[in-house]
Amino acid sequence: MIRSSIIFSAFTLISKVMGFVRDLAVSYYMGASATFAADAFNTAFAFPNLFRRIFAEGAFASAFVPTYAKSLEHEGEDVADTLAADAMATLAAATLAITVAAELAMPWVIMAFAPGFAANPAKFHLTVILTMITMPYLPCMAIYAHLSGVLQARNRFILSAVAPVLLNIWTLVTVIPAHAPQPAAIAASWGVLAAGVSQAALLWYGVRRSGAHVDWRWPRLTPQIRQLIGLAVPGAIAASASQINVFVSQILVSPINGARSWLAVCDRLYQLPQSLVGVAIGVALLPRLSRAVHGGDEAGSRSAMDEAITFSMALTLPAAAALVTIPFFMIDALYTRGAFKSLDAHATALALQQYGWGVPAFVLAQITNRAFFARQDTATPMRYALISVAITVAAGLTLFHLIGVPGIAAATSLAAWLNVIMMSFTLARRGHYAIGARARSKLIRILAASVALGLLLAAAGHYRPQLQGLLGSLSLGPIHAKEIVILLVLVFAGAAYPLLLFASGGITVGELRAALRRPARIEAADIPTPLP
Repeated sequence: MIRSSIIFSAFTLISKVMGFVRDLAVSYYMGASATFAADAFNTAFAFPNLFRRIFAEGAFASAFVPTYAKSLEHEGEDVADTLAADAMATLAAATLAITVAAELAMPWVIMAFAPGFAANPAKFHLTVILTMITMPYLPCMAIYAHLSGVLQARNRFILSAVAPVLLNIWTLVTVIPAHAPQPAAIAASWGVLAAGVSQAALLWYGVRRSGAHVDWRWPRLTPQIRQLIGLAVPGAIAASASQINVFVSQILVSPINGARSWLAVCDRLYQLPQSLVGVAIGVALLPRLSRAVHGGDEAGSRSAMDEAITFSMALTLPAAAALVTIPFFMIDALYTRGAFKSLDAHATALALQQYGWGVPAFVLAQITNRAFFARQDTATPMRYALISVAITVAAGLTLFHLIGVPGIAAATSLAAWLNVIMMSFTLARRGHYAIGARARSKLIRILAASVALGLLLAAAGHYRPQLQGLLGSLSLGPIHAKEIVILLVLVFAGAAYPLLLFASGGITVGELRAALRRPARIEAADIPTPLP
């Protein structure tokens, strides 16, 4: 499970690095508070991006993978592939219908989801145009997500992690030649659409290469498809609680010019651990957990959960420590240039700090909901997800009036923690899972190592002016000093944290070697080679 997670995360990291470069280009050419083009583009991209995260990052797969894997094991490839083809046809038809309806009603859709834009007619009109361009990304992502589920059920994860790179490539290719904010926003929106087509085509090729035969056909509501829909809809809502909360947050901040862009920059950083760790471990955990549950192996399922939680927190807590202690240090060094001003960096950092303490909950939610999905229970986590959305709205409205945009971020983090607490309590009450004593001890040690790292980072942030002055005196130039300083600080943190982790006993060297060692029984077919 850990090896599969690392493979998935490695390719996801490539995508995230390119996504960061994409965001730098978008913020440089479109800005934030100084122009409305960035807010319009980020709103237009929020619709397909929300569905990408609901479908492509595991929510639909959470319902489909166990059903498809069970069919593969008990009924054979032909029956399983027929199920997959019927599911793809139904999903494609449903998302195409949603896309057409949204295109026809786009002004009213934007009025509902960005009511604050109505005060600026030019901003509202541009947002409508851009969202009409990006909306067809939805059916492309639905097909991509479904085919990704087919590959995951066959223990193939690489193409699912590689495909998002295409989005970043297309956006960069389209936005860089346009040197004005509004043309850049329009070009980037067309890049999103081109990326969707490319991603779906890549996964189609990967499925055919894997030996699966998922053919195109007219949709049929067979009993199996109706059962799958019954699992997928609540599962999608449950697995995407944090994404829905983010979307609700963007509605609340729409009256503030630049706020959506600030939150979009935050999203890149605080969602990184969720994508690299939470989603990766969740994708690798579900097949193993499903086999253990359906095989009656309670000890195996508990062991898988303990390993997933311990490993995920070992990677997530240090990231949370950085986001809480040095948010402005990172935002200013990485983003303040071009049309993205220091005012934008300060506002973004205040929100990022509030997201930081919610990061562990965002990751844990991806793991705890798999314990329900493996038992084909998607209704329970869906209820808790809806409760967390209600908490986000209520707490967001209250905190937004008290402290502004950072209050929205704080409400999102609060709702995420309550969601995890509710799921964990229910798992324990039903006797499905309670964290073991050994895993609990390790979590305390990992937390201690992360707190120590946070203190080191806080000291680096405090002495940032002196560090930049030192680099300036070495004739590196003031323009490059801040980038070099943050790079050196993060490299230092990356080197120091393993030492702190080993010293605290959170993870031993032997455990790390065991996790990375590949048993002889695992062949190349289990983990596919990347495309040439």
